[in-house]
Amino acid sequence: MRADRLVSLVLLLRRRGRMTADQLAEELEVSTRTVLRDIEALSTAGVPVYSDRGRHGGFSLLPGFRTELTGLNHDEALALLTAGSRRDEKTFGLGTALASALHKVVDALPDGHRARLDDAATRFLVEPETDLLSRRTVTEEVARGVMSEVRHAALTGHKLRFLYTAPGKEPRRHTVDPIGLVTVRDRTYLLATESGEDRTYRLSRMTVAEELPEPAERPARVDLDRIWAERSARFLSANHIPVVVRVERTRREELLDTVRAVRAEEPETDGRVRLDVTFEDLRHAVWAIWQLDTAAEVLAPESVRAALRARAATLAARYEHSPE
Repeated sequence: MRADRLVSLVLLLRRRGRMTADQLAEELEVSTRTVLRDIEALSTAGVPVYSDRGRHGGFSLLPGFRTELTGLNHDEALALLTAGSRRDEKTFGLGTALASALHKVVDALPDGHRARLDDAATRFLVEPETDLLSRRTVTEEVARGVMSEVRHAALTGHKLRFLYTAPGKEPRRHTVDPIGLVTVRDRTYLLATESGEDRTYRLSRMTVAEELPEPAERPARVDLDRIWAERSARFLSANHIPVVVRVERTRREELLDTVRAVRAEEPETDGRVRLDVTFEDLRHAVWAIWQLDTAAEVLAPESVRAALRARAATLAARYEHSPE
């Protein structure tokens, strides 16, 4: 366990540069005293870890230090193989690179270890193309060349220009400062700023993209988790209609396939589920709920209940008498 922790400590310092003892302790989930003992052990073993005192001090590795860190354990190697399952391998257009890296990792393992891992990897399947109801998962296609241009611009910190077609609008050209890429449910989004304003773009709606030579205006460090959470919250609160609906548990997935987002979920004692979801607009909400027939009941808002009631009344009147 300590050997793994020492390796992790070195990798953290290599990747992030200077870190305080408290930061290292939080990352490694140990006490600050343990980190200080580990630093001393690394120094004794010849790893050039040095400390800077003062307000902005911390521990760093000697610039240019590199070492070969080998000896993947079984779970670490299995995690890499599982990450290469075919649904994940297309993430950010790095499928070929991931496959090549995995071949190198597997080839470097001992023969017996490799055989056990090959069998273990066949026991895991990540995100198959169909679910238990035989519904195929729809993966959005990104235009050829777009992914590599966007990815490179995000990594190098250059401005990006692309042609974008939003739903119901004419194609428009944008020039943005890319911040990072996020993949959610097989959809890849570019987080960026345009003229200083936060913007989020779906890559499948980009027709062409071009990395520009000008440097992007963006912070040196970024917290994508925080930015994505903030933008998701804004997205849910703007231009969407929240609906509280009670649905039979057996039809829950069918409803979730049509909503924009799920804000809350609570099981009920009668085998149904209460969901707080958002739809694009009133028309979208009425259409989606109508598909579920009597398996769903809208509890709020009244505008959706009234629209469904009006539709039901119209149909009831139409079928009240035999056709002439």
